[in-house]
Amino acid sequence: MAELVTIPISYFEVIADYEGPNVSLWMDRSAVVQGIFDALKPWNPNVDNVEVITTGRPSEQGIKFKLPEKRASFFFGPASCKFTTDNADWASAEETIHILDTALSTLLKLSGIVIASQKTLIALHFQPKTQPFFEILKPFVPPKLAALDTGPVKTMAVVLKWDKRKVTIDGSGQIANGVFLRFEREFDGKASYEEMAHQLKADEDKIFAVLGVEEDQA
Repeated sequence: MAELVTIPISYFEVIADYEGPNVSLWMDRSAVVQGIFDALKPWNPNVDNVEVITTGRPSEQGIKFKLPEKRASFFFGPASCKFTTDNADWASAEETIHILDTALSTLLKLSGIVIASQKTLIALHFQPKTQPFFEILKPFVPPKLAALDTGPVKTMAVVLKWDKRKVTIDGSGQIANGVFLRFEREFDGKASYEEMAHQLKADEDKIFAVLGVEEDQA
């Protein structure tokens, strides 16, 4: 039987890389900023939550819109844009997709950019209801490495990487008796948000099944 877990901390991110840089989004962007601000009005944007990023490399500079009520933000620069949200869950996925679609579709319309790829990331810190966290990680400890010392292994981490996918499993450094899970997947620039959400939910379900856990929905 799967161990029930709660997820007190979660994070979702999408980075969309353009097919080519758009320098106008770095220099003359007032119309784009106004357009995105107006499009986000259903989520109560405030001009004080619009931040001009002027540090870092040119590709890292741009405009960030923060939506505090939804703990979400949308950034665009000359080479890519990024959407993030904290405390994301599958129950609110429809609204999250709606916010992302509103911001990105407005950017595409006003700038003429074309998306080449979309890199997604979900990070979770979850707590088992009854087991010590290391009981979940223990089956994945490499026996040869564990044999390096006679004492008991306290924690472990594993990272698996494929061409367009990556999974990281570790003990949580933010919550007591917790496990950290991070999984990433790259999609084509034309992939729909619904398609991406379906795949990411399937990824999470498969990883949870391997770990022997299930989210407590009560």
